[in-house]
Amino acid sequence: QVQLVESGGESVQAGDSLRLSCAASGRAIDHYLMGWFRQAPGKEREFVAGSSWSGDLTRYVDSVKGRFTISMDNAKKTMYLQMNRLIPEDTAVYYCATGTRLTLTTLGGIIDWGKGTRVTVSS
Repeated sequence: QVQLVESGGESVQAGDSLRLSCAASGRAIDHYLMGWFRQAPGKEREFVAGSSWSGDLTRYVDSVKGRFTISMDNAKKTMYLQMNRLIPEDTAVYYCATGTRLTLTTLGGIIDWGKGTRVTVSS
């Protein structure tokens, strides 16, 4: 059993920054890879970024490269997503997930999802 709890979402202006957090717990959480997904209104859920717990393996979707940074705090078992230079297209519910494989384009073998945290970016 894995538990994932996101926090940090809020309404901001374009150009602002936000940091999302995902607190992870449960058996063997260290054995899994972690990632962020997002789902904008009327769109499918998409992969945003992923990482190993050591941080030596990271992946980003092209649209956030250079603006978003994923990081891991092993001691706290918490994953972060630092989001800079936010744009209205970043508006979505952001979900934390844990999985078994991290490819160039997604986190696969999803074990569990968090309930999401909402980010709204106004122009």
